[in-house]
Amino acid sequence: MATIKGTKRQARKRHRQSLERRLRNRSVRSRVRRQMRLMRAAVEEGDADKVSALLPETMSIIDVGWRKGVLPRNTAARYKSRMARQARAVLAKEA
Repeated sequence: MATIKGTKRQARKRHRQSLERRLRNRSVRSRVRRQMRLMRAAVEEGDADKVSALLPETMSIIDVGWRKGVLPRNTAARYKSRMARQARAVLAKEA
C-alpha cells in the first residue's frame, strides 16, 4: 500500500479504507463479469442444458453484485433481463 505523506491521520485511514473497498469491489465485479461471460458463451453455443444450469447461478451472482453496492439496481435488472431473454431464446429452440 502506498502511503501518502504529509496528511492527517484521518486522511491516511480514509485512503487505506478506500483501497480495501476497491479490492473488494473489484473482486465482486469481476465475479459478475466472469459469470456473464460463461452465460454468453453457453448461449452462443446453443447448449440448452448448460444455459438452464447457468441461468439461476448467473442471476444470483448479479444479485450479489447489486446487494454489495457494486452494481446499481437498474444495471443489475438490465443484465438479468437480457440474460433471461437470451436464455429463453435458446431454450425455445431446443423445445
